[in-house]
Amino acid sequence: MAFNKLIEFMSFPVVKADDEEDLVDPQTALREKCQTKGHIESLYTKYQECNDRVNSRSKTTETCMEELFDYVAELDHCVAHSLFSKLK
Repeated sequence: MAFNKLIEFMSFPVVKADDEEDLVDPQTALREKCQTKGHIESLYTKYQECNDRVNSRSKTTETCMEELFDYVAELDHCVAHSLFSKLK
């Protein structure tokens, strides 16, 4: 299969809303709400502390991936409880 044909085969249809100006992503609003919860806020603080520590050193092998994954996983878990009920 030629590359152009493959792209045509794999492309998804584009759907546009009737009134794009009034659209609000419910996931964004839910993430903002979930970020204020105590345990998620503390995970974000832990990630920021790690990030500051890593950025303050010139030679380090430490990364903050574990802290980032913990924070994002908990945030997504919180959002998932009510996101799909808000979708049409």
